[in-house]
Amino acid sequence: MPSTVGSLPDESIFLTIVRGYGHAGKVKKAIGVLDSVCQFGKKPSLKLFNSILDVLVREDIDLAKDFFREQMIGSGFEGDDYTFGILMKGLCSTNRVGDGFKLLSSMKSRGLKPNTVIYNTLIHSLCRLSKVGRARSLMREMVEPNDVTFNIMISAYCKEGNIVLALVMLEKCFKLGFVPDIITVTKVIDALCCEGRVMEAVDLMETVEKKKGSVADVVAYNSLVKGFCVSGKVKAGVRLLKEMERKGCLPNLNTYVLLINGFCELGDLDSALDLFREMGTVGIGYDFITYDTLIKGLCSGGRIAHGFKLLSMMEENTGGFIGHIGPYNSILYGLYRENKWHEAHMFLNEMEKYFPRTVYRSFRIFGLCKEGKFEEAMEVYDEMMNQGDSPSALVYACMIKGLCEKGEVCEAFELLNEMVVKAYFPIKLTFNSLIAAFCKIGEVGGASTLLEEMNRRGCTPDEDSYSPLIDAFCRRGNFQRASALLVQLVEMGIVPSHTMWNSLLLSLRQGQNSFHLFNMFDWIYEN
Repeated sequence: MPSTVGSLPDESIFLTIVRGYGHAGKVKKAIGVLDSVCQFGKKPSLKLFNSILDVLVREDIDLAKDFFREQMIGSGFEGDDYTFGILMKGLCSTNRVGDGFKLLSSMKSRGLKPNTVIYNTLIHSLCRLSKVGRARSLMREMVEPNDVTFNIMISAYCKEGNIVLALVMLEKCFKLGFVPDIITVTKVIDALCCEGRVMEAVDLMETVEKKKGSVADVVAYNSLVKGFCVSGKVKAGVRLLKEMERKGCLPNLNTYVLLINGFCELGDLDSALDLFREMGTVGIGYDFITYDTLIKGLCSGGRIAHGFKLLSMMEENTGGFIGHIGPYNSILYGLYRENKWHEAHMFLNEMEKYFPRTVYRSFRIFGLCKEGKFEEAMEVYDEMMNQGDSPSALVYACMIKGLCEKGEVCEAFELLNEMVVKAYFPIKLTFNSLIAAFCKIGEVGGASTLLEEMNRRGCTPDEDSYSPLIDAFCRRGNFQRASALLVQLVEMGIVPSHTMWNSLLLSLRQGQNSFHLFNMFDWIYEN
């Protein structure tokens, strides 16, 4: 024993040294503390062994297991709940669930009763590995599951989309007197809202608040607001915002952005603008997503002038969010929707100061399409996509029109789908190009589907939309379909062109029923 020390160090000193070695990653020196204790004539305690074991588990689980078997058990320590909890944590953190079950069995064989923490550690690991059914079976072994157990299981069921079992587990949780934490509750609310069960989510929120005796946080309320907006009940979302304020849970930026986007989706742009102004009144600053969402909504809804004003405001207040092209592409989309090609090209030129590469490639595509070099244009488009550029609606429209003229209808249709995915819905000019191209190659089914899609989306077809289809059906000898389309055209107030009548007369010469044709003449001129 050292003779220069006035008094023997107590255990807390050795524990501090072990933790220090642990933080420094010096595991061998942490183990060496045991020798230091012995040099002072003391016997290491279980607490000290556990402290060293905790250090080893963080570095190497196999080394920790060897230490437990050889030194702890060799020194006469079988271990306690804390010992096995440390080992279980180490095994589960390295996904060695099988060894975790062996450890559980080892505890039981030694007459030790695994505590709730040990069970929860293994259950959490099973759920993390998507073995939720096995976790539920293990939970049944527990004598006293706690709120953490239920949080783990409910979250796991929500993650795998099993809302039924999540609610069953939640109900059992309530019956045992536990209340899940707000993070778990928010997951259940999200799952319910995804299935359109928003009112059930509201009831759950009220139940939790009543049981906890406190108001939920803004994240949970935002999940409800999002649920109302997705289901088209945006005004209910606004009422919830007011309810939040009444309860003392202040809405945040995300709350307003969700509602603004909801009103934009409904086409209620005035309400969206009112909320935008309210944000300034209550002191919530605008971020890029706020501007991007509202500019997109305004331009998609035909309020391009308001979109320009908001873009100018964004540039003045934030420097334009350099590198974020979304709002600018929304302006281009608005101009495209209004068929203002000249203004769109001028605006694209102005964008060059912010996005020189994208603007250069856009005009390069326009030029190549004009020259009929569609393969080269597609190569430039592929470069844009591969290097993270975001093509505007103008690029898609130009490419689709060019590919249709070349007869590359499948490629044009794929681009149309990509365009729609980006929330750029085509105008009738783009639709008409595809309809004519489909009819030209005899794919009248695809052309008819596009015509139906135009009507469904509120994009009113015109004479150029109907003419290729009527001609195609007449050439196929399908006078009935051709005449039905002609009737639709007349009901829209459009007088059939000479081309359409010539197609019908061609059908008549090919042996169709002249009686129907003459009746149609009479009906059209009467109406």
